[in-house]
Amino acid sequence: MTLPVRRDLVGKSPYGAPQLPDAVQLNVNENPFPPSAGLVADLQRAVGEAAATLNRYPDREAVALRTDLAEYLSKQTGVPLAVERVWAANGSNEVLQQVLQAFGGPGRTALGFEPSYSMHPVLAAGTSTAWTGVPRRADFTVDVELALQAVEQHRPDVVFLTTPNNPTGTSTPLEVVDALCAATSGVVVVDEAYAEFSDRPSAVTLLDQHPRLLVSRTMSKAFAMAGARLGYLAASAEVVDVLRLVRLPYHLSALTQAAARTALAHTDELLATVEEVKRQRDRIVSRAAELGLMTVPTDANFLLFGLFDHPGATWKALLDRGVLVRDLSIGPGLAGWLRVNAGTEDETSAFLSALAEVV
Repeated sequence: MTLPVRRDLVGKSPYGAPQLPDAVQLNVNENPFPPSAGLVADLQRAVGEAAATLNRYPDREAVALRTDLAEYLSKQTGVPLAVERVWAANGSNEVLQQVLQAFGGPGRTALGFEPSYSMHPVLAAGTSTAWTGVPRRADFTVDVELALQAVEQHRPDVVFLTTPNNPTGTSTPLEVVDALCAATSGVVVVDEAYAEFSDRPSAVTLLDQHPRLLVSRTMSKAFAMAGARLGYLAASAEVVDVLRLVRLPYHLSALTQAAARTALAHTDELLATVEEVKRQRDRIVSRAAELGLMTVPTDANFLLFGLFDHPGATWKALLDRGVLVRDLSIGPGLAGWLRVNAGTEDETSAFLSALAEVV
């Protein structure tokens, strides 16, 4: 059967990563620590209360949730944020999609610095936004001069900058963010999905200087709530008002809002896992060096390791030993590299044992 698919989508592949429940899963940058019994009990109670009114639509503005998010982000970054400056959606991917629906589209261009998050060009394609990829340096940092030249040449409507960068873990100084904001007439989206694992200041601190700056985050990583699908964004109130024009009606379910608010009430408990995750990450860095492997300096909960002549074979050898990592070697600028996220102590030990056998 021939379907009348848009020409620009023909031949493309959907985003995906292997899901193998029997393996030690270290391939999608999840936080390995499940919710505590206390949090589970509070989630059951909150979701149960929300379930009693599921015959009614949820608050389409998610005001209570956005208020809680604004309070958390204000405390975490030191920047006072009113609820009008915070937006939320089903994972940061939906937040970014809404940004492209509002500021991208046919005849418009998005620009990013590659290698970076593979969903940025996918979301651009889905919104008929042209994509321009600018290469990073060999050490995966952003060359600010090259970046400014690209902005001047392409005049993008949306600029994506991921820090810490997925899949490399590298951070971008705020000076680069500031320079890009000053150079473009479009919006600059700083994707901070892994910000809680980094000690560097957030781009939220630049919001008052740059009204076209947007900073996106997620509860999937440090908050260990990947299954809840909650992402959010801080920007000017004017930007949030524009996003409300393209969001679907009642896009955040009552159950999602209840679960996310409950998790935010347990912020201290959930973020207490961050230091342990970083400790396991650093174990991997140290052991990889002992095995003669290279790693890329990282501020996230994951890292690139290599370089391998045959990364696919190494990935398969690790999987044969029960450990699932991510083979990114076919991506632009990533030849020879594999990516692994930190797990629990036992999971990390399993990976390191398998890696020693393979190497």
